[in-house]
Order: sequence, then C-alpha cells, then structure tokens
Amino acid sequence: MGARNPRHIFLTGFSGSGKTQVGRIVSRLLRRAFVDTDTLVSERAGRSIPEIFASEGEAGFRQRERDALALVCAGPPSVVSTGGGLVTAPANRDLMRSCGVVVCLEAPPAVLAQRLERQQEQSPEVRPLLAGGDLERRVEELKRERQAAYADADWTVQTELLSPEESAAEVARAWEMLSLRLGVGVVAGDDLACEAITPSARYPVFVGWELLSSLGERLRARGASGRAFVISDSTVAPLYGKQLGEAVTGAGYEAVMLVVPAGEESKSLKLAGRVYDWLVERRAERGDFIVALGGGVVSDVAGFVAATFARGLAFVVCPTSLLAMVDASIGGKTGVNHPKGKNLIGAFHQPRLVLADAATLRTLPARELRSGLAEVAKHAFILDAGLIDFLEKRAEALLALEPDTTVQAVRRSAAIKCAVVSEDEREQGRRIVLNFGHTVGHALEAATEYKLLLHGEAVSLGMVAAARVSEALGLLSAEEANRVGALLSRFGLPVNLKQIDVERVLAATELDKKVRGQAVRWVLLEGFGRTVVRDDVPEDVVREALAALKS
Repeated sequence: MGARNPRHIFLTGFSGSGKTQVGRIVSRLLRRAFVDTDTLVSERAGRSIPEIFASEGEAGFRQRERDALALVCAGPPSVVSTGGGLVTAPANRDLMRSCGVVVCLEAPPAVLAQRLERQQEQSPEVRPLLAGGDLERRVEELKRERQAAYADADWTVQTELLSPEESAAEVARAWEMLSLRLGVGVVAGDDLACEAITPSARYPVFVGWELLSSLGERLRARGASGRAFVISDSTVAPLYGKQLGEAVTGAGYEAVMLVVPAGEESKSLKLAGRVYDWLVERRAERGDFIVALGGGVVSDVAGFVAATFARGLAFVVCPTSLLAMVDASIGGKTGVNHPKGKNLIGAFHQPRLVLADAATLRTLPARELRSGLAEVAKHAFILDAGLIDFLEKRAEALLALEPDTTVQAVRRSAAIKCAVVSEDEREQGRRIVLNFGHTVGHALEAATEYKLLLHGEAVSLGMVAAARVSEALGLLSAEEANRVGALLSRFGLPVNLKQIDVERVLAATELDKKVRGQAVRWVLLEGFGRTVVRDDVPEDVVREALAALKS
C-alpha cells in the first residue's frame, strides 16, 4: 500500500461496540471533526438506512458506504465511526489503512446484544441485518462471519469493562503511538479540503478565502525545492501574478513567469512548444517545479509540459476559475488539443499540491462562474444528495460569492472529485461517473463547433437530457428530473436550446470518446447520489430527450 498517513482515526467493530459515542469523545480530545459513515450515507442519499436497504438492497447500500468512505478519506483529518459491515470489503480496509489508523472496538456478543436492545428501546429504527429472530444469536452469527475483518485492525480496544471515556482514552493513546510508529507527517489546517490518494501520488487540496499569499509556506511544508516556473495567462497574470510571485519569492524561492494568451487557442502543441523553449532558455532542471496560475486551459497546458519536460517536473496548481477548482486541477489529467479533437494529446501527471483561493472568483466573468457551477451541481447529482439541498438553499448566496458559502461549496465539490480520482486514477472504472451529462454535452459542443456554448453550459444541457433519459427508463422520478433542471436554471445555466439540430447532435454522440464496442455508454441517475452506466439506451429515448431540449 506504500506510505501511510495517520490523518484519520477509523473506529471499526460490530454494532453496539460504542463506535459513535466513543468517537465523539475522541474527536473532542484530539480536536478533530467527527464523522459517522452511516449518518453520512443517509444524509447523502436523503433516506434512512432501512429505506436504502428496502429500495436498493444490501449491494446498493454497500456501494453508497464505499462512496462515503472515499469521501471521508479525501477530506480533512477526522475521527470516523464506521458501519458494522464496512470492514467486510477488503478494498475498504485497504482504503482506511492508506489514510489513517484503524482501531477496533470489541465486546462479547452477549454484551453487544444487551447494548443493542437498550438502543432499540430508545430508537425505533432497527438495523436491517439484525431484524427478526433471537437478537443475541443473530449478533453472534454475524459477528463470527466478520471477525477476521475486525481483527485486521492496527489496534483493538476491549470495551466490555470500560466506560466510553476510558475507551476513548485508549483510542487516543493508540493513535498517538501508531502515529509515532508510522513516522509520517500529518497534513492539517482549516483550509485543507481533501487529499487525493492515488497509486502514483498523494497531495492536499487547499480551499479557502484569500489563500494565495500562503503558497510559499505551503510549498516549503510540502518539501518543494528548486526554482518556480510560473505559467499564467494574459487575463489572470495582471490580476494575481504579482501576489503569487511575492508569495513564492517570500518563501525563498527564485521565480520567473511566462504569460501566455488567454483562451482555448492556447491549448495546443504550438503553445506547449513555446513553453518548452522558455524552459530550455532558462535551463530548467528536474529539481525545479512548475506553478499553474489560471483556469483549466493553463492547468492543462502547464501540467502537460510538466509531465513531458525533462521526463517530469513537479507541478503545482493555483486554479482561479470555479471549473478548474473543482475539476481540472484535481486528478492529474493534462493535455492539449489536436485539430481533429479536444484533449487528444496528454498524460496523467498528478500535482504536488492544489491551492484554490476562492476570493479569485470575484474577478471571474459571471458566465464563467455559472459554467463552473454546472460542475458543482454535477458532483452533487452523482454522489451527494445532501449537497443538492445545500445548493438549492444557498444558490443566491453562491452566485453572489458570499465567502463562507462559496468556500463550503468548493470544498465539498473538490472532496467529491478527490474521492473519485483516488479510487480510479486513470479512468478505468469508477471515474466514469464524472461523465454524467457529458455524452450530450460533448455532442452539443461538437455540433456547434465549440463556438456557441461554454463547457459548463453544454454539460448543463447534457445533464437535463440525461435526467430525462433516466426518467424515461424508469430510473429517476419525474420530480427528481425536474429538480435537476430547476437547480441548473437557478444558477443561470441553460436547460433548453432552440438552436439544437437533433440529428446532428445524435450523430455526434456516436463519435463520443465513451463509445465502446459501437455502443454509447450513458451515465444515468438511479436517484440522487447514485449512478448507473448503460449502453442499451434506445435511440428513440435519446431523440425524445434531445427534442425536449428545444422547447
């Protein structure tokens, strides 16, 4: 699994072992946030655990549990109470060990059953896997099945004869000892939104208000060395270039900046060649690093150059557009366009760190801000029903860039992206869920020759179409499909487009990069926070959804 970082404390154990009560006490002792994965699953789904089991079965619940765990792992340091069955999946155990220490709370089946009976007297909600029959016998049987997974912890605390406070003190002592034993520094700070953990790299994503001046000290904390080669564009450099330069040089680094023309035209091999020449002229070496200051175009080009110059330079991203903050800067996808298509030439190259100063959004054109909100909404639709509620309640505050609301929305959205790319670095599986709305969105961009719509606007229309396809296939309710369009509309994003040439867009979907084996792969919703990939969507259903966009 590589290096471990004890930034999270995961409490495992059977239901009734005291994980939630003990976890809350530990969080106060260590001044860390507390997270209960069952509560997180329920909040993100907008339904109780029994309701999820009833509608999606145990398999559906386990996938939601896995998604919640990935989100927690990517987030700020915390004490985490896990669901009783979460540890049964080896992938979950590996994920917990990669980003924290695992402490199991143990007790005999008879004690657990007594505790559960007392809990059921106080709360009518019954755990689905313990419903019916003799409770103690069911606990004993289920615990026996899971015991090997519980034993695969870094530390075990026997809670039978301990008070919750005494158990918490044991957990805190275990964390301290294990942290020293592992000898890895813990990334901390109120501005840490998440951490991406991939097979090739792990790096923090900082999100806050007025953060740009702290870049130099964060580079030092991450062990960056050499010279800083800053790449920005003609729009962003005059606004923030001096501030960033002073932040870097103030920390003792030598820094030089190259300003490239703003716009999609700069995302080319020709521009990359110009950057190579600039680096060669200044004798850049592998010990140096590149800093991207700007939106998605700058981060894509700078990242591509970093991936390919001198066989790889360290790379830092300071995104200044909302789309870049929650998408382009996280995940390591870099590249340039080819005359025959977008992003055809590129590489995966993870950054050393990402620092998103949400205050820079104040100078972002309103249309670009709305375009970025499409990505925030997309993350909510596919993986976080609770975020949808937040966006609906705070839409106006978000459009007005109210600092606390803006930072919270960016942090939550960035954490979702971190969680997905941590699970699937190179787009070979889970990462496909990020393509919700992209099948039609990319087709619309191609059909309008990339001149009519911004990317977020095209994806907004694509999400509306995908929601209607989901509804037509019986996956999504009409009410939920309407909420998709309503939220996007509140953000000022397009939900219909009279200029659509249905036949041309339909043809463009057939050329989409997600086509496999002559079938278009659609990312659809099975409810908010849950996706499904289908390659059997009838053409008449797609045609009808596209036609609806014209109204």
